Amino acid sequence: METTSIKGNLYKQCLAFLDDRLRTVQNTMSEIQESLLSETKSSAGDKHETGRAMLQLEREKAGNQLAEIQKTGELLSKVNVSKTGTIVGLGSIVYTSKSNYYIAISVGLITHEKDSFYAISANTPIGRLLVSKTVGDVVRFRDQEFVIKKVI
Repeated sequence: METTSIKGNLYKQCLAFLDDRLRTVQNTMSEIQESLLSETKSSAGDKHETGRAMLQLEREKAGNQLAEIQKTGELLSKVNVSKTGTIVGLGSIVYTSKSNYYIAISVGLITHEKDSFYAISANTPIGRLLVSKTVGDVVRFRDQEFVIKKVI
């Protein structure tokens, strides 16, 4: 039960992070759309066109961010919080002699009770090193060496 509680809590924190990013991008897109609609043709036509072009670029950038958030959300939805195993994979919690990791999406530092975890994607450099490892394996990353102590 404790394992599901930790995994569930970390998963919810990742989901909240993603929801927050989604709201921010959606607000940005709404503001850009509002600016595009409210922009009126001024006597300085070139200045008007430049302003519209800049807003279009901002809208495209926000659209790319939205697509990335959706892709990350799809990855997070594949995490099974009730699954445990001894080999590191998507959804694993990895305790090492240096730091603790939650293999899901890249969020940064998150906590559960007194423990801190780095929520990372399996595609990050450290994530790629950890995936498929098991308890007792030694991992070398950036001139540091650490041992996997526990995988859940």
